[in-house]
Amino acid sequence: MTDRSAPSLAGRLKKAYENLPLPLPVVAGLALDALLARRRPRPLPGSRSLHGVAGAGLLLAGVGLNIWALAERRRHSAGPFELERPEELVTSGPYAISRHPMYVGWWLIQLGAGTLAGSSWVLATLPAEILVEHPFVLGEEAKLAELFGRSYPDYAERVPRYLGLPVRHGPGEYS
Repeated sequence: MTDRSAPSLAGRLKKAYENLPLPLPVVAGLALDALLARRRPRPLPGSRSLHGVAGAGLLLAGVGLNIWALAERRRHSAGPFELERPEELVTSGPYAISRHPMYVGWWLIQLGAGTLAGSSWVLATLPAEILVEHPFVLGEEAKLAELFGRSYPDYAERVPRYLGLPVRHGPGEYS
């Protein structure tokens, strides 16, 4: 006998997908990589086994980073978890390394998929994708600064946007 009040597996998967931050440029980049690799193959240098090991490592790193970031955000949610509606500014876990670890995770996944496929097209499409996504990231940061007041600029001074060292800028400008 099943409990009709419990959400179905399909319902739970749909809800999880709605909270999955899969940016459209990532989907487009992955699709374009696959299309170009098929239409105009440009192999990466090195052996297939090297591509496999490096690609799998990058894929796993990206998936792991996204899972870690989602778990950290969920840990800081008091009620139902909604990715697009943060309850507090999360600065721990992967957010202590990057202000946008999920973007970095998706980029690692795309780089890993391209490497795993042995296609050099990812070396052209990934930078283009990052340039397309960057204005959206800046918009997210403006929204976070509005939501969390002085806490966000203080956080932005300590933690780099993507990877690397933070760089100090003028008021309202973050690196």
